[in-house]
Amino acid sequence: MRFFSRALTGLLLSALTLGLLAFAALTLEGALRDRAARDPGARAAREQVFAANVVTVAPRTLTPVLATFGEIRARRNLEIRATAPGRVVEIGDGVEDGGQVRQGQLIVAIDPSDAETALALARADLTDAQAERDDAERALTLAADDLQAARDQSDLRDRALARQRDLESRGVGTAATVEESEFAAAAARQQVVSRRQAEAQAQARLAQAETQLSRRRVALDEAARALDETRVTAAFDGTISDLDVSLGGLVSQNERLADLIDPGALEIAFRVSTADYMRLLDADGRLAARDAEVVLDLGATDLSSPATITRESPAVAEGESGRRLFARLEAPRGFRPGDFARIRISEPPLRNVARLPAAAVGPSGGVLLLDDDDRLTPATVEPLRSQGDTVIVRAPDLAGREVVAERSPLLGAGIKVRPLRQDAPPQEAGDGTQDTAEAEMLELTPERRAALIAVVESDRTMADDARARLLAQLREGPVPARMVERLEGARGG
Repeated sequence: MRFFSRALTGLLLSALTLGLLAFAALTLEGALRDRAARDPGARAAREQVFAANVVTVAPRTLTPVLATFGEIRARRNLEIRATAPGRVVEIGDGVEDGGQVRQGQLIVAIDPSDAETALALARADLTDAQAERDDAERALTLAADDLQAARDQSDLRDRALARQRDLESRGVGTAATVEESEFAAAAARQQVVSRRQAEAQAQARLAQAETQLSRRRVALDEAARALDETRVTAAFDGTISDLDVSLGGLVSQNERLADLIDPGALEIAFRVSTADYMRLLDADGRLAARDAEVVLDLGATDLSSPATITRESPAVAEGESGRRLFARLEAPRGFRPGDFARIRISEPPLRNVARLPAAAVGPSGGVLLLDDDDRLTPATVEPLRSQGDTVIVRAPDLAGREVVAERSPLLGAGIKVRPLRQDAPPQEAGDGTQDTAEAEMLELTPERRAALIAVVESDRTMADDARARLLAQLREGPVPARMVERLEGARGG
């Protein structure tokens, strides 16, 4: 009996469950019918709209900047060498690696004993030569007087001969007397010839004495120069580098002692491509002395100096390409030979050009224009210069149009976009203005300003003029954001 009651209960529960399921199915079917009756048509697909940054093409005159790197070199670099062999007996005050010396200041003194002895001997030889010359002059004077006396004697004998001949013609004199007078006149003339020969010998002796005196004077000058060369002095104001000499050491002739560098005469040697080089030439095909700026990145700040391109390398070395140029630093304070610095050269201005982000221009110059319906249309511009993350292009037909600042695979012709425009366009770098990071100015709290001033004052590697310039900027008011980032990075936060 209990079995049948349980079976009936289970059958009743199963029937109730099936009934509930059937009721739920009918309810769901009714709901679907009601919905179909309210919205009989299918929902249309909605067009996808992408957000895109856009910039305006604004043609104007821009000055491209050619940026490259180079090495700072000394324009005046002198090797100091020993001009005489010997022992080093003195080293000038302040002569050490990095020491500053003035023109004419003593660098090294070599033992002058041998040179002083040679100078004393040269002076004695000069005195002997002067005495010999004086003796030769006196001998020449006496020879001239002796010749004059012989000539007077010859003239007297000639007059006596003439008188005897006159007496003979009048019958008063004799032939023997005339003959005797002729012998006397001939002997007098012979005496004149002998005295002339003696005078010539005296003149030759005087000439030899003069030559010997000149030689002794040259020897004296050479001995004096050898004595002067025992003291090596600075040829110009400069800095001592690579000093290799010690007190008491022996040096040989022409041995290298140190280098003398003029820190006020520096230049930068850099290399550019041939295409960039051609843009730096003037109408006559010569390298123009264009203005440039040399910048050395010091971390917290930049050390800069105006520069002028002065010359180019006459030949291209094997295995190299492009052109090697040199620019003179106009304000070299803080720079040192061997620094690896950046140089920025202003090229000739370009008229009616625009600056666009590099990501906005395709490899072949393609850009995406924004039309009145916010849809994209392809166009082409002429790329002229690459300036960092921007490109200078020529697009006279696109003046005032907006282009997509960053191309992507999702954007193409006919795509509808939601343009994102900047409130203020960034300042251009290369036409005499600064870039966005440089132009942004920050107002500092007193605590933050004091911390940055402390960083600058504690940095001993910074040049004095750079430190003074930074402190003046920090104390005046708003400061560039880039400078704040560098200073806070230098202090570790």
